[in-house]
Formats: sequence, C-alpha cells, structure tokens
Amino acid sequence: MKFASGFVTMASGSMGGMTASRNRFGRYLRARVNPVNPGTDRQTSVRNNLATLSIRWKQTLTDAQRSAWETYAVNTPVVDNLGASQTLTGLNWYVACNSLRLQASLAIVDDGPTEFGLAQLSPVSAAITASDDTAAITFVNTDQWATEVGGALLVFGSVGKSPSISFFKGPYRYASKIAGAVSPPASPQDVVLVDNIANGQKVFLRAIAIQADGRISDPFRFSDVSAA
Repeated sequence: MKFASGFVTMASGSMGGMTASRNRFGRYLRARVNPVNPGTDRQTSVRNNLATLSIRWKQTLTDAQRSAWETYAVNTPVVDNLGASQTLTGLNWYVACNSLRLQASLAIVDDGPTEFGLAQLSPVSAAITASDDTAAITFVNTDQWATEVGGALLVFGSVGKSPSISFFKGPYRYASKIAGAVSPPASPQDVVLVDNIANGQKVFLRAIAIQADGRISDPFRFSDVSAA
C-alpha cells in the first residue's frame, strides 16, 4: 500500500482487508475483493507474454543488454498515481516495452535504449463509424514512431458506452496498430475496433506510441461518439 501525507488523505493500493482508491468525487476505502480469473484468450496471451519476457531477461539477454536497460531505467523516472517520482527496474521497462511489441506482433527489442526518456506522442483523435465498427485515427505523422520501421501507434478501445459518460478507467482492449515506415503513414488511418458499436454510443480510446529502439510513450486517452 502507498502512503503520502497521512493514511486517508493520500493512499492507494491494498492492505489487509481494505483497498484505498479514488474516483472523481475523491478518495475512498472499500473492502478488498479477490478478482475472479476468467482466463480469456486475451488474458492468457498477455500472461504468456509476460512469462516469456521474464524468462528471456534471465536466460537470453547478455549482461551488457541487461545493464543497458538498467541504465535506461535510472534515467527515465516515472510519476506514480500519487504524483511521486518512481524509478523502475530495467526488467520492468524491458517487460513493459516488449509486451506491447508482442501484442502488436512486432519483434522483441533486447538492446536497451540509448536515448533516455519516453517516446514522443502528439495528441490523437478519432471519428468512429458504427456501421463498420471502425475508428478513423488522426495522428501527427512526423512523430518519430511514424517515421521508422519498427515503430507503431497501438490503439485500444472500450465497449460502447452512453454518451453521457465522461470518465472511463478501463478496461481497454487492443484493437490494432498503425505501423511506422520510412515513408510515414498518411493520417487518418482506419482501425477496426474489437467490439460492435451502436450508433450514438461513446467509445473511449487509448493510444500508445512505440519506437524502433523499444521506448514507449505515455498513454494518450481520447473518445468519440459514433456516427451511423
């Protein structure tokens, strides 16, 4: 469990039988619930990817490669959900970066990035069409991911929601990628969503850029109300 400035004013996570969380109305405590493991194909695939990468870190990477990821980690701190700066491990970054690459059917990057910091991602938007469950993704094709082979923009979507909903935490499901190239892809690009969308429903989306050197961006969240 995480603490900052007192137990109730800043807390996140679980301890004993209680879980601290927050929503748009503020922070709250609730009874801890052990989630049921539905074991869907997608969840199983993600877990298998995590296991594969952890084993690969131990058995395949060289000491020099692991050291490069550790150096990247030290020089790329992140901000946690309490606003505190955190330094991840090299293994954390290796798994985080490459699990997305595996999800998008891209080659694993074993060499740690030599450029520190996160990948660049400019604002992204979408126009969703309910008749064919597609999202026309508008992006900036001068971002580095778009200009290199091995870079990509990964798009994740929610199920259709009421247009009155303004906040969505998840889950998001991976839909597709827009691949980078020496000649960048033109914007917009159509992405087929995983779930069927009814006319007038709102879909929440999340985009993550991944670069050829393995670096990933912060997620960019956006939404659109579908048209016929």
